[in-house]
Amino acid sequence: MAAGRERAARLLRQLQLAACRCPSHSHTFSQVPEQPAPGSTDYAFEMAISNIRYGEGVTKEIGMDLQNLGARRVCLMTDTNLSQLPPVKAVLDSLAKHGINFEMYNNVRVEPTDQSFLDAIEFAKKGEFDAYVAVGGGSVMDTCKAANLYASSPASHFLDYVNAPIGKGQPVTVPLKPLIAVPTTAGTGSETTGVAIFDFKELKVKTGIASRAIKPTLGIIDPLHTLSMPERVVANSGFDVLCHALESYTALPYDQRSPRPASPLARPAYQGSNPISDVWALHALRIVAKYLKRAIRNPEDREARASMHLASAFAGIGFGNAGVHLCHGMSYPISGLVKTYKAKDYNVDHSLVPHGLSVVLTSPAVFAFTAQIRPERHLEAAEILDTLRKFLFDLDVDDGLAALGYCSADIPALVRGTLPQERVTKLSPRPQTEEDLAALFEASMRLY
Repeated sequence: MAAGRERAARLLRQLQLAACRCPSHSHTFSQVPEQPAPGSTDYAFEMAISNIRYGEGVTKEIGMDLQNLGARRVCLMTDTNLSQLPPVKAVLDSLAKHGINFEMYNNVRVEPTDQSFLDAIEFAKKGEFDAYVAVGGGSVMDTCKAANLYASSPASHFLDYVNAPIGKGQPVTVPLKPLIAVPTTAGTGSETTGVAIFDFKELKVKTGIASRAIKPTLGIIDPLHTLSMPERVVANSGFDVLCHALESYTALPYDQRSPRPASPLARPAYQGSNPISDVWALHALRIVAKYLKRAIRNPEDREARASMHLASAFAGIGFGNAGVHLCHGMSYPISGLVKTYKAKDYNVDHSLVPHGLSVVLTSPAVFAFTAQIRPERHLEAAEILDTLRKFLFDLDVDDGLAALGYCSADIPALVRGTLPQERVTKLSPRPQTEEDLAALFEASMRLY
């Protein structure tokens, strides 16, 4: 016990030394509240993941899978850029070889909006498909999940399933069609989860749909698809893996989450850290520490690219059941309020802060803030990654929110955009006030 306390104290000293000491970045945060009353929190957790198949070239089996499902009319979803690249060609070849009748939708928007979801939903409703295939990153897989959901529940209004408080957050009780997800990036882990994220343009924030019912039937993880990823796409995707693992491992424990659900159906997909998610999160962290730099710097490093592809799924299994917290909650307005920033290596016609970048920029400030609550877990992560700020510097991460065009005057809007993200912010091991959020955004304006 004494040794553990000493290690924790050493971590807290390290975090204090690593934090920016300039007057504008030095903050006193709110005190930690008391624990919830006994009997008011949950007492159980459950694990829900998609079936996963891994192997070089395994995409060629997708036509056989659809045959085995008895699919007669398949919706293939991707985006405009990917529709011309090898991952989609591999899927098309397999569909043709096995005589699968399909229709392609290649208008998925990178970083989807409510309108782009609605466009895909309309396509799915008209097509009356009996199976879906999503080939792409998180944007494609999330769009396909939403299309499958609302085409399977045509009388539902869009906000019925959107997370509260923006939507009604109703449980999904309708049966969905089979969905096979073929991830082409190594980041979101969306092939394993029942989550679909989008920008709600009216409020300029990200929100989403979270239900175990919408998770893919099968995730096909083919490392060959990562070989064509540009450098910064690899980097930003990897940062998403990093934060998925760190946040799920340091999240509020499942048995401290409240309120206790009245029935199993009411238990949220994001339940808090738990013994099974912990295993996957830590394993993903170790892979990130070993392989992310290699995967970014050398596109021919097949071992590194393949390992990061698996790490994305591992972290997805972890956070898909444990959840994420402040980095993700704060990232949604960072992406939603983007002004003119366009990330390198992303071929899009609109301003864009890639999701992984928006998440990782607040991570040094966030984990300094949460470390005093679960110091042992933060120490374990720090020992795997060394110093987080140095890790990001070595990978040429933009120097904070200021590099994306934000300034102190934007902080009130960023805070307002974070407040609706209760589904994830409540999983922070340390509750936060609006003043705490403002201080965290201020501390993230510059990293180095």
